[in-house]
Formats: sequence, C-alpha cells, structure tokens
Amino acid sequence: VGHPLAFEFHSSISTELSPHPAKKDAGIRNILITSALPYVNNVPHLGNLIGSLLSANIFSIYCELAGYNVLSICGTDEYGTAIEAKAQSEGLSPSQVADKYSALHREVYDWFDIHFDYFGRTSTPKHTEICLLAYIQMVTSQKSLADRLVEGICHFCNADGARGDQCDACGKLINAVELIQPRCSTCGTTPIIQSSDHLFLDLPKVAIKTRINDPSANWTQVAQSISRAWLRDGLKQRCITRDLKWGVPVPLKKFGNKVFYVWFDAPMGYLSITANYTPDWRLWWQPPMDFAPVEYFQFMAKDNVPFHASIFPACLLGVNEGYTIVKNLIAIGQFCHLVEFEGEVFFLFASLQDFPMLLFAVNH
Repeated sequence: VGHPLAFEFHSSISTELSPHPAKKDAGIRNILITSALPYVNNVPHLGNLIGSLLSANIFSIYCELAGYNVLSICGTDEYGTAIEAKAQSEGLSPSQVADKYSALHREVYDWFDIHFDYFGRTSTPKHTEICLLAYIQMVTSQKSLADRLVEGICHFCNADGARGDQCDACGKLINAVELIQPRCSTCGTTPIIQSSDHLFLDLPKVAIKTRINDPSANWTQVAQSISRAWLRDGLKQRCITRDLKWGVPVPLKKFGNKVFYVWFDAPMGYLSITANYTPDWRLWWQPPMDFAPVEYFQFMAKDNVPFHASIFPACLLGVNEGYTIVKNLIAIGQFCHLVEFEGEVFFLFASLQDFPMLLFAVNH
C-alpha cells in the first residue's frame, strides 16, 4: 500500500514468550500497570522519568510486595511525524532513529533501576496486527467515519509553539487549520492548506462521558480536571490518520498513502507489547467472566491525559470486544516544571555525565 518503511520491523524484539497469566482464583488481585510510552525522537528527559515511569515502577514494586498478581508494561512509542522529522534532520531512516533512541531510553532507565516485566516497542508486526484488527472491528461497530482534514500551528491561549494536534501550554486538542500564524516546524515557511480525505473516530458515539464520570473510577485530581474540562468543551470527532509513510498503514485503497495517527496506534502499544511478552495477554486485556477482575492502573504526565482518558478508551470501547478499560488513571502534573532548567530542556542522558552526585541522590 505504498509504505515501505512501515514494514521495516525490528529483530531486537524477543520471540520467546513468557507465561504470565491473570488468575481466576477467588481473593486474587490482578493488577495491570502501564506507563505512558516515551517517544523516541530524542533522549529521555525528567518528564519521562518523573511523569510516568518512576511512579509506575514504585507502585509495581509495592503491589508485588503486597502479594498481588502484577503485570507491568512499558515500551517506546516509535511512529509518527516527529520520528520522520528527526530522521530527516539526522540523515537516518525512521527505523534507524527508533533503534538509536530506544537503546538510549533503555540505558537511562536501567541506570535508574527502573524496570518492568517487559519493556517493548511499537514498531513490531504484532503491533501492526493489533492496530489493524482494532480498526476493522471499529468499522464493524460503526465508530469511525471518513471526513476532511488539513494540516497546518493555539487559538485558545495564544501560546506559541503549539502543535497541529495539541497545545502543550493549555492542554487542549486542536485542529491544525485553527492555528494562528502557522509555520512549518522544519523549514519555518507558511504551509499551504490542502484538502485530504481522512478517517475520524466518532467520539460522540462512544460512552466516554460515562467512563470519565464513573464514581468507581479512581483518577488523580489532575486527570479529573483535565478530562472534565475537555468534556465541557464538547466531544468531537477526532482524526485518526495522517499523511505519512512511517507508521501503521491504513488498510484501505482510498487511504493507501496514509498511516494511523500516533495517538490511535500508540495506546494500542500497551496491548501489542503485552502480546509480544506473554501468550497470556488476552487474560489481562480481555479477561474471561469467571476470572478475578483485572484492575488497570495507568501512569502518565498531565499532557497525555486527553488521549488516555478519551481516545484510547474510546478505541477499546468502539472495538466492542470486552477489553480492560482503565479505572485508575494517575496523572503527574506538579513536577512538569522540572523538565526545564534556566530556559533549557534538562535531558537525563546529559545529566548522567554532568550531575552524577545529584542523580545518585535521586536514585538512592
């Protein structure tokens, strides 16, 4: 379908699966823990560490000490526009960029003794398989539709540097054509708006509002406030495709030059990474009725909340196959200012060399 790079899969993923089932015994607590997948367009920063990985790791250790049946999953998010742009700037292929920075992420997390039952990647055949299956099942359930979208830079808060899908300053999801003074992040020129057929996730058709307001859900205050503010703005259809080559290809001739939007495919990485780890993955993500319930805990920084609170559960609900939906959403917001220091992004990889005593104290 015109996506030679999309099938440049990585041989570094282990093909040996490990038994790690959810259990059905009465009194068992099956605890599923995921940490937001760090993006591999750069080296890790403090937002990756504090925003999701460290907290998830500490919680998984606690659950194991408490005697619960625990599965903790994480990995690197390896598709999307930023990877293609990084590859172009470094003179590498997207696959090479993913290999390079995935290894750097592993190195930093290992140094901090942050570990999961399995740390995988999204650029795998299993990931493509699960994404395509989810899309086909959503079409069957009539939760997606075709429409038009143009890519273009925040008309809500006037912050400069907002992306064409989300403003990091105010956290709102936006359309590229609504951006004020749009420009290309690579060359700085003003883009020309062109029409293009895309696929949209029909959020109003999915019971996301009920899930967010579920009284049995246990979400941090940051997660609740961001999600409810988004609900107040009104649920809208969200585009789930992009005009790129590096990603999961859309399985339709009309959309043969497109891939799925990273915020459609990346959350599916939780499922595919689990499937690359254990043959028992469905017992965690689609537990039988006679099994002990699976309690799902998601850890992330606050800028990931709109996607994890809406788009990811909407996709799972749209598939209508009884997938495990998060009820414990832990968003870390108070530490995000640590990502910047004296106006510069504070990268962990540089820190290992420049501030060893400081990071030793943090680690121990």
